[in-house]
Amino acid sequence: MSKTASIQPAQPSVPRFLASDNTSGICPEAMEYIERANRSDDLAYGNDQWTASASDRFRELFETDCEVFFVFNGTAANSLALASLCQSYHSVICHQLAHIETDECGGPEFFSNGSKLLTVAGENGRVTPEGIATTVTRRGDIHYPRPRVVSVTQATEVGTVYGLDELSAIREIANHYDLRVHMDGARFANACAGLNLSPAELTWRSGVDVLCFSGTKNGLAFGEAVIFFDRQLALDFEYRCKQAGQLASKMRYLAAPWLGLLETGAWLSNAQHANSMAQRLAAGVQSIADARLMFPVEANSVFLQLPAAAQTRLRALNWTFYTFIGEGGVRFVCSWNTTPELIDSLIEDIRQALTAVD
Repeated sequence: MSKTASIQPAQPSVPRFLASDNTSGICPEAMEYIERANRSDDLAYGNDQWTASASDRFRELFETDCEVFFVFNGTAANSLALASLCQSYHSVICHQLAHIETDECGGPEFFSNGSKLLTVAGENGRVTPEGIATTVTRRGDIHYPRPRVVSVTQATEVGTVYGLDELSAIREIANHYDLRVHMDGARFANACAGLNLSPAELTWRSGVDVLCFSGTKNGLAFGEAVIFFDRQLALDFEYRCKQAGQLASKMRYLAAPWLGLLETGAWLSNAQHANSMAQRLAAGVQSIADARLMFPVEANSVFLQLPAAAQTRLRALNWTFYTFIGEGGVRFVCSWNTTPELIDSLIEDIRQALTAVD
């Protein structure tokens, strides 16, 4: 073998991040508003101009007079929102893959003083009216935790979305059994972008009572907005936030970057870009043998079924991805700053990895 023939192609020396949209940096619009908020002092504990302005912008975005609260992360947002809807003897119906069930370390149960999560199956990560009805009517005795809330994830843990008809059907069954509807909107912006529907259409107009809207996955460094469309349900929620360590003394640094997303429209354009990169990846792998899409690509996540040897090779090439989320397989998540070049490089490496396996 000649010296030239033995030379191996150079491998990337740094990780190539597609495991999660949490790995992305702060988008320029959010950073600009953080810098603006940092130019002068302001009042503490949410009494500042930035928090008031961001809350008003949310009301404009959702076209209703909603109550808005800012917390640090999604676990706190979901856990405290559900605790506000439940007594300790109540239960929350959610999909078996829901983040509140699989990835929040018992937070919803802890902050509600024991409200139980009742999980249901559903195709492509979605809760169905039939699943809700079966769970509610399974038992009605005092020994069973009384169902009180339906929690839906938008977009779901497997990258699919709930359309208007599906949300309306869930609201209808919820009304029948006197249930509240909570939406885990970790990738809510991506769902709006994927469906080309307004935030109002996908929430209160479809019967959602409270939304946990993620900024972290949409270009912020941290921060989620908990939005109550029924103000009565938000009674004393600020006390829950304080008790849980979620009341930021310098709240303007949580609120100002949200204002950057909302005033510039970046909340939507960031999601549209991430979704388009996911579609680029999905289209690119469809012609590759042994690279099977596991779920429809409707937001910014792509799940692939890949042989273990191919996964090992991709990791050796410094690609980051998760295999424990959803129903197995390899998950790639695109973000506001994912480039076409990165996606095309991944497609080619998947092709080469599967060729090596063969």
